[in-house]
Amino acid sequence: MRILIIEDNQNTAAYLSQGLKENYCIPEIAPNGKEGLFLATSQAYDLIILDVMLPEMDGWTVIQKIREVNTAVPILFLTAKDTVNDRVKGLELGADDYLVKPFAFSELLARIRSLARRKQPQNATLIQVADLQIDTLKHKVTRGDKSIALTAKEYLLLLLLASRAGETLSRTAIAEQVWDIHFDCETNVIDVAIKRLRDKIDRDQHKPLLHTVRGVGYVLENR
Repeated sequence: MRILIIEDNQNTAAYLSQGLKENYCIPEIAPNGKEGLFLATSQAYDLIILDVMLPEMDGWTVIQKIREVNTAVPILFLTAKDTVNDRVKGLELGADDYLVKPFAFSELLARIRSLARRKQPQNATLIQVADLQIDTLKHKVTRGDKSIALTAKEYLLLLLLASRAGETLSRTAIAEQVWDIHFDCETNVIDVAIKRLRDKIDRDQHKPLLHTVRGVGYVLENR
C-alpha cells in the first residue's frame, strides 16, 4: 500500500513511516497541511493518515478539500483530540476512521488493513506488470509460473516501481521512499539494489521489465 502520512511531529511521522515499511507499505510524509493537501490531490495513494492539529492548514480543512476532489481514498484521522464532538466532526467531514493518540501500532495496522479491505475490490491486492505479479496480501512475487524470492528491501523496491509502473523514478525518490535516506551521489546502494532485483525478475526472461533511463532513474514497464 502507498500511504500518505500528514503529520507535523517528526518523531511520530518517523515512527509511523518505519512501522509501515516493516509491514511492506510505501509511506510518504507531509510535515504540514498545505503540503499534505498538495500531495493528496496530485498523487495516488491507497490510504491517508491525517493529523488534525497541523501548521499552515489544519486537518479539518485538509480533509474537506481532499473530499471535494477524491471521495474514494480512505482517510484515517490520527489525533490527540478525543472528545465525542471531535470524533463526530471528523467522521462527518469524510474520515473513514479515527484513532486517538497515544496508540498501539498494532491497532493502527489493524485499522489500516480493515479500511483497505472495505475500500478496495478483491483483486486490488494484486499488482501486475506484463507477466510479473505481486500479491501484496501474501507478499508473494511471481513471473509467469516462476516464484521469486526477494529480501524485504527488494520487495519494497519492486512494490514501489510496480505501483508506479511506467513512471521513471529518480534515485532520490527511491532512496527516500525505500531506504528513508537522502540520496548521496557518492553511494551506489540504489544501483546495487536495482541490479540484484533485475537479476531476479528479468534473468532468463525473453523480455526485460526493469529499465534504466540514463541520467534520470529507473522504470518498471512492459515495453
